[in-house]
Amino acid sequence: MPLPETMFCAQQIKIPPELPDILKQFTKAAIRTQPFDVLQWAAAYFSALSKGEPLPVKERLEMPLATGKKDAGLTPGLLKVLHKQLSSKGMVAIAELREKWKHLGLPELQLEAILELDNFGEEVEWMKFLALGCSVLGESLLSSMKQACKILTRDPEGGAARIPFETFSFLYSYLADIDGEISETEIKAFLHEIKEEVDKHSGMVLIRHFLPYSFIFY
Repeated sequence: MPLPETMFCAQQIKIPPELPDILKQFTKAAIRTQPFDVLQWAAAYFSALSKGEPLPVKERLEMPLATGKKDAGLTPGLLKVLHKQLSSKGMVAIAELREKWKHLGLPELQLEAILELDNFGEEVEWMKFLALGCSVLGESLLSSMKQACKILTRDPEGGAARIPFETFSFLYSYLADIDGEISETEIKAFLHEIKEEVDKHSGMVLIRHFLPYSFIFY
C-alpha cells in the first residue's frame, strides 16, 4: 500500500534568508556574462563563491553579444575575467588555466593556438599570456596594446585607460619580440618617443600617447 503523500504547510518550509540575494546576484551575473554553457559556468560561479575566489563574471555586458556558439572565442570581457582570477598568482599552471578557460566556455583550440605562440612549459607567466590574449583581440600590435590598456587600467570605463609605463613597456616589448617584424632598435626608439609624454603624466601611459603611431608602421 503506497505511503500517503507528505504534505507541508508554509510554516514548515524555511527559506534561508540569504538565498534570495544569492540568486538575484547570480542571475545578474549570468545576464552580464552571457556564458556559452550556463550549467558549466554556474558550477564554476558557485564553486568560486564558496571559496571566496574571484567570480567568473564580466564587469558589464559586452556589445555586440557573442554568437551563442560554443566556439565564439575570446572577448575583452572574458580576458579581463581571467585576469581577475589568475593575475595575483604571477605564474599560472597550464592545468589551472585550462580549467578557468573551460569554465568560461571558450574553445580549447583557441587556447592551444595562443600557448603555441611561445615556448611555455607546465606554467605560464600570466602577463605574457595576457599579452598574447590581447594580440588575438587586436588587429595590429598597437591595437593589441589598446586592448591591454583597457583591461589593466583602474580608470572608469570611457576614461583615459592609463597603465604604468613599466607595464606597457614589458607587454609591448614582449609582443614585438613575438611578432619578429620590429627590430630591437625600433622598439627602443618607440618606447623612448612616448616616454616623453608619459613623464608628463606621472609615469602613466595613455592610449592617446601611442595610437598616432599606428598609422606609421607599428
